[in-house]
Amino acid sequence: MFTVIYHRLLTPVGIFFLLFLIATFYCPVKANKVRIKDICDFQNKQETDLIGYGLVVGLDGTGDGTGTQFTIQSLTNMMERIGLTVDASKVKVKNVAAVLVTAKISSFKKEGSYFDVTVSSVGDASSLQGGTLLMTPLSDGDGVVRGVAQGSISIGGFNVKVDDANKIINNYTLVGRVPNGGKVTQALDPPQDNDRIFYLALRNPDYTTSYRIAERVNIKYGMTAYSLDGGTVKVVVPDSFSYPINRAKFISDIGQLTVVPDNTARVVINEKTGTIVAGQHVTIEPVAIAHGTITVNIKSSPIISQPQPFSSGETVVTQQPQISVNHEKARVVNLPRSVYLSDIAKALNKIGATPRDIIAIFQALKQAGALRAELVIL
Repeated sequence: MFTVIYHRLLTPVGIFFLLFLIATFYCPVKANKVRIKDICDFQNKQETDLIGYGLVVGLDGTGDGTGTQFTIQSLTNMMERIGLTVDASKVKVKNVAAVLVTAKISSFKKEGSYFDVTVSSVGDASSLQGGTLLMTPLSDGDGVVRGVAQGSISIGGFNVKVDDANKIINNYTLVGRVPNGGKVTQALDPPQDNDRIFYLALRNPDYTTSYRIAERVNIKYGMTAYSLDGGTVKVVVPDSFSYPINRAKFISDIGQLTVVPDNTARVVINEKTGTIVAGQHVTIEPVAIAHGTITVNIKSSPIISQPQPFSSGETVVTQQPQISVNHEKARVVNLPRSVYLSDIAKALNKIGATPRDIIAIFQALKQAGALRAELVIL
């Protein structure tokens, strides 16, 4: 049977099939192409950061305490603006929290457009869960009010607390977002650029990607694009596209061209949520990893001391602490050769490493010089 198959492969059709199998199993997988508009910003737009101070209401007793004076003052001032006079000394703000609201808008956002905003607590609130942001003016660095923000806050977690010693927290609950909670009231003026020249700004600067973009545009339209540096590509509008309508079509067509970006090896870690994201080019040099933990348990038991009968003593309650320490046996992983991230992921999964353990291991690998990638900690 094997001889028959071998001879059949020697036919022209069989040879073509054999070459197809070789190309399929031994040629490297091509990277995915992406549109230029998905990795670049057209530099004929202007961006600015916005910031504002506001109040979040509707909290379930997780707001600022009475010691946060600026929250009480803000709430009192707001009440006076709507025609209510209150005594600041009698105001309780446990359902209210003072926050800073931040956002970013571009010149493409016209008046009436909506954008997302980020809300961050500035007082001693314990959670923003279930809160609603009241109307907050947002201004740029020059103090010009560009928009307002208002809406329900999404924090992506929860905070359940019975007392100081019994609580459950999932994710970070003092920072949230209001999707489409901001509205532009005064749009940015677009920059005055040359009608015959515009620039492509790479969102992730890289010389290789910049060169590939210029090369792809030149293949399509001739020598019109020039890679100035790793983050900028200069494009000269051809004469046939010089009219405003044609220029818009030219820019649109360039955004639809596809290239293969060259990504930097990078590992991004979010310690607040335990999230780890790594690129495909991340490699690890030969290294031995030993990881173990020490768990300290402290338990307090109440001891009640009763006075003698008919004495003038009082009942006294004291706490007797009980401390125990558990040493976990170190788990060792040996990597004798340079491996990709998928290999070390399998190894760490075998030893049962948690996301927190993996974060600590990656930080140690970077310090040891074994992690061939940029480590970004959020």
